[in-house]
Amino acid sequence: MLKVRSLGITGNIGRWIENWLNNRRQRVVINGQTSEWKPVLSGVPQGSVLGPLLFIIYINDLDVGLNNYVSKFADDTKIGKSVLTELDRLSLQQDLDKITKWSEEWDMPFNVNKCQLLHVGTRNNKFQYSINGQTLENTASVKDLGVTISQNLKFSQQCNEAANKANRMLGFINRNFTFKSKDIILPLYTSMVRPHLEYAVQFWDPYLIKDIQKLEKVQKRATKLIPNLRNKPYEERLKELNLFSLSKRRLRGKLIECFKMLKGYSNVEIDDLLTLAPELPTRSNGLKLRGHRVNLDSTKHSFTNDVVDK
Repeated sequence: MLKVRSLGITGNIGRWIENWLNNRRQRVVINGQTSEWKPVLSGVPQGSVLGPLLFIIYINDLDVGLNNYVSKFADDTKIGKSVLTELDRLSLQQDLDKITKWSEEWDMPFNVNKCQLLHVGTRNNKFQYSINGQTLENTASVKDLGVTISQNLKFSQQCNEAANKANRMLGFINRNFTFKSKDIILPLYTSMVRPHLEYAVQFWDPYLIKDIQKLEKVQKRATKLIPNLRNKPYEERLKELNLFSLSKRRLRGKLIECFKMLKGYSNVEIDDLLTLAPELPTRSNGLKLRGHRVNLDSTKHSFTNDVVDK
């Protein structure tokens, strides 16, 4: 309530929130058997509308005073920095110490066993870091908002996971629908299978041929479920179903996202992602993009560079 009041939430609304949090009890019900009531001494009621808002208010000042990049989403927090020297390592460790102190002051201790360290790049010095004196465990990949990010910034693992999820759903459809007409399979595929292949794909769009083919193979399998299209070439099946290849859809998605960023429809800082080219004296809309010279394929094929070439 101290943090709620610090935002100016007082009066009847403040008292209502305080009454809503106080004197709560909970119990467990299994197969009609109930446990004894126990008081809820901390946290917010699960499944409520107000609960997530209060949690965000509670952790909102977690990154105050930190010197490095911080990303917060719900109860997931990441700290990152380009670490080249011992001073860089010390700066990152100091931020870890600061958030550890915050967690102790506000009775929200971190589970160090769930905290991981991801070293990115082949020239990384791979320094070690700790929380509460416990060394963080190194990991080869980490999942962030449903996207798996590996140390080499290639997305082969993400492609495998996306293709596996889509194939499992496709197998479920194949087993449970006997009559597989175009009118049945196409809506099922576009609503239940393809989203697995295209979730946040603007970020992890693959550039390795093996990964591109792995994703495309799922759509090829889906179009073959329709009996009267099974023996036709893949391109003809796409034409019959009015579909595009997944690689073309990914390109379309990236260009749409770039347009939204340039026109201000996305809540992002465009200067951090895209560089506008100087305007020429001839006709120009002022939105021409300039690419950057890069050495690594992972950077060359990233969203911010790839859309410039397209």
